[in-house]
Amino acid sequence: MDGLTAWPGGGGLIPATRIPGGELAAVAAAADFAVLPVGAVEWHGPHLPLGTDLILAEGFARESAVDAPAGEGTVGVPAGANATGDDASAGGNGAQGPGPRGVLFPAVPYAACPGQTRPWPGTVAIRPEIAVGYLADVIEGIVAAGFPRLLIVNGHDANMSTVRAAMEWVSGRRTASLMLVNWFQLVTPEETAALYGPLPARGHGGAYETSGVLGFDPDAVRLDAVDDLPPKPKLPVPHPYVLVESRPDPWQGWSGHISLADETIGRRVRELAGGRLRELVAAWVAAEPPAAPTADPLPRPAPSSGENS
Repeated sequence: MDGLTAWPGGGGLIPATRIPGGELAAVAAAADFAVLPVGAVEWHGPHLPLGTDLILAEGFARESAVDAPAGEGTVGVPAGANATGDDASAGGNGAQGPGPRGVLFPAVPYAACPGQTRPWPGTVAIRPEIAVGYLADVIEGIVAAGFPRLLIVNGHDANMSTVRAAMEWVSGRRTASLMLVNWFQLVTPEETAALYGPLPARGHGGAYETSGVLGFDPDAVRLDAVDDLPPKPKLPVPHPYVLVESRPDPWQGWSGHISLADETIGRRVRELAGGRLRELVAAWVAAEPPAAPTADPLPRPAPSSGENS
């Protein structure tokens, strides 16, 4: 592999594990960014695989630098127009041509898992303090290898806090631009309501997550393995909050209206979230890089007029 011709299509992703050591510096210099998927090995119910979060994190990580197909957009927005109704031919979701050059690192498979899923079979949970330290070492290692721009694509909600903490630690030690994206958040609740109807779809192991797996690996899903398990209603207030409970009711390590899950919807979720991820990456790699971190956070005072310069 020649580091300067590693992306024969002009853009896309190449696997870090296939880069010869002698070519790493050339590949890193030519790359726009690196990608790290982070997931979990966790029970999602009898209908979903233990690697659900890995399938989604790795799948969307690979979507981050592919050529954007025509017609990407939001639910209810015609092909060729973006969410504001503008013609997408000049850029955005409908843009054509090679994407940026990325290097895909192997996924982080194990994670801190909530108490709601730890007792269920197949969940492999690590302690949060171990997760933060491990992720900090992984992120710093990728940056030190020559990739100051690192995209972290997350498929497991509990990773949002541990990855963020690790990113903050590394950003104080290395010159780096670290971006964390959770695929789950790239499609809005309003759009999932348009796709699934008024019943809740976005819970752990629910219709939205199940459809997401169907969009990448339909053979991994067993829709006939469960009946619907309606989730506990959210609080009747519009304000944002984080509620952690020992075990909601009803709950079987998952909950949701699985009868709403559908492969066609899964492909639409993949299209929507993938297109928005590419928009984020395009804007991010075009932005100015950050300055180096400093141990001196305050500007040095200017000398007074009576002092020697």
